[in-house]
Amino acid sequence: MNNRRISTMLKHLYFISCLVLLFACKQEKKEILPTNSITNSTIIKHANGFTINTQNNGITIIKVLKPWTNAETTHIYALVPKKMQSSITLNKGDYDAIIFTPVENIVVTSTTHIPALEELGVLDQLIGFPDTKYISSKEARKKIDSGKIKELGINESLNTEVILALQPDLIFGFAINDGNSTYETIQRANIPVIYNGDWVEETPLGKAEWIKFFAPFFNKVKEADVFFNEIEESYLEAKSLASKASKKPTVISGALYKDVWYLPGGRSWAANFLNDANANYLWSTTEENGSLSLSWESVLDKGQHAEYWIGPAQFTSYQEMKSSSPHYKQFDAFQKNKIFTTANTKGETGGTLYYELGPQRPDLVLKDLIQILHPGLLPNYEPFFFKPLL
Repeated sequence: MNNRRISTMLKHLYFISCLVLLFACKQEKKEILPTNSITNSTIIKHANGFTINTQNNGITIIKVLKPWTNAETTHIYALVPKKMQSSITLNKGDYDAIIFTPVENIVVTSTTHIPALEELGVLDQLIGFPDTKYISSKEARKKIDSGKIKELGINESLNTEVILALQPDLIFGFAINDGNSTYETIQRANIPVIYNGDWVEETPLGKAEWIKFFAPFFNKVKEADVFFNEIEESYLEAKSLASKASKKPTVISGALYKDVWYLPGGRSWAANFLNDANANYLWSTTEENGSLSLSWESVLDKGQHAEYWIGPAQFTSYQEMKSSSPHYKQFDAFQKNKIFTTANTKGETGGTLYYELGPQRPDLVLKDLIQILHPGLLPNYEPFFFKPLL
């Protein structure tokens, strides 16, 4: 009798144990995984402002090293595939934001972000933008007109009420420092702000490579690589062609604003274009990566006899320049009609296309400059951004 009871009890225990094991096997395992095991790094050839590393647990870590000039803090973002959302836990204190990908609804804050979204085929995910009147993209304008992209005010003081109503997955932020209180308000509402520092890059290909920064948020890494490789090849071919020119023409740039002449520093994006176009930019040896602030007398002394004037600020015509300041007439490039500008190439609402699309298409910018500075090297090329001043 006792043996029977013992046998029966053992059978019950065995049955219960099996149920427990079966239940445990069916439970989704949630674990905290290490964040230092990297299996694949996206190759960044030219950009200095960000890195992308994918770990063996499927998480992608993006570090933005230079969100603005002289930034002292690195911003770190963890991108977790949505299919892994319930099975992985990360320490939130290690990251500025944890994003579940692919994202579906976003806000961007610079027109330079628009071409990347278009090229990656994710413009439909854009639901808000500050100062939409400056967007030149035809496809984006259609979405603005149909109400699919909402107006958000201005970047320095975004309309937080509209943003909170839209509830985007994230905002790609543009900032010149860490003092944007609007971004802080948005982050407190659990809407991540991801800083994009493409504008800090000094080289043309460095800026263009930021399309790789956007790609992981949309699972478009391969598409970004293919596109950038094509742009890089086109740019380097044009640069090589320019190096064969027998003459290196002298160039000045910029214009007066009140009593100060602003022009590109020798390490700036614009100056690097001129260097790659095999031009003798007269301020190429300066160390500034932004703009120089000079007196008109010093610019005249150095650049009066320059053969070309590339990028006379916002001016669109010789008459406009003449009316603004009599000093411009003293320059040879003005007298010989050798001034070229991007100000006359605009979108349908008046935005300058160069500022929106130029960073992503440096190959076209460089070819424009080669066609201007070295006539004959690209005989069948029609300039896209730079046109003769009217």
